[in-house]
Amino acid sequence: MKEKMGVVIESIILEPKFTKEESSKVIIEDEELELKKIKRKTLIGQVTLGILIVALWEILTRIGVMDSYYWSSPQIILQTSWVAITEGTLLTDMAFTSGATILGFILGTVTGAILGLSFWWSKLYSSISEPYLVAFNSIPKLALAPVIVILLGIGFSSKVILAFLMVVIVTALAAHSGVKAVDPDLEKMLFSLGAKRHQVFTKVVIPSSMPWIISSLKINIALALAGTIVGEFIASRQGVGRMISYAGQIMDIDLVWVGVVVLSLLSIVMYLATVYLEKLLLKGASRKI
Repeated sequence: MKEKMGVVIESIILEPKFTKEESSKVIIEDEELELKKIKRKTLIGQVTLGILIVALWEILTRIGVMDSYYWSSPQIILQTSWVAITEGTLLTDMAFTSGATILGFILGTVTGAILGLSFWWSKLYSSISEPYLVAFNSIPKLALAPVIVILLGIGFSSKVILAFLMVVIVTALAAHSGVKAVDPDLEKMLFSLGAKRHQVFTKVVIPSSMPWIISSLKINIALALAGTIVGEFIASRQGVGRMISYAGQIMDIDLVWVGVVVLSLLSIVMYLATVYLEKLLLKGASRKI
């Protein structure tokens, strides 16, 4: 009896419950489930924290701990926002700021990526250009805002150029770092097999540099928005920055807070859109590699 029990126990221990393929599939499913749980908890936590901040802000202004003249309150901001939408130009201001930011972001990212990738074609060109690129990056581009506004006027184009200047050098440096990180042995092997320079560039250099370029997108969208807003602060006919500047001049603190909240919401939306774009581009780059 004991021998039979031992055989049964031994067979249970020795016999694997799942095959290797089944085990790996179970592990992947468990990881995906755990990741979904973490994302769900993170979203709930973020929403809860936002609600608590707004509720605390409202309570503190109502009981007088925070001066409602300077800090306004969520309820007053909501009412002022509705007036600005129905009777003012808040929607057109949002469209103006968003359009200039997105256009400057796209132009700056594409131009910077092309500039950074072009350094692969010539080491001499790269060595000559890199110090100037670093030097221009160290210049506070926002200091050039008055010059840009004077040159291009107070319209849409000057805001796009300011957003562009904030983005282009950051992207170029990121792309250049990606170019320098390309495996030289892989390049030599491809050249020895008869590959042309344009083939190595398109099949190896660009896919290898894409993660570096993509990693700069989230920074770029924030920089582009900052460039647009500064341009609107200096001189503009439209935009959320112009609205905030005007509200400050007439001492309308509630409208100032409306502008601040709107800019916060715009930055969150643009950031989330950039994160989604980053995931799509990373998937595409991984398939090419």
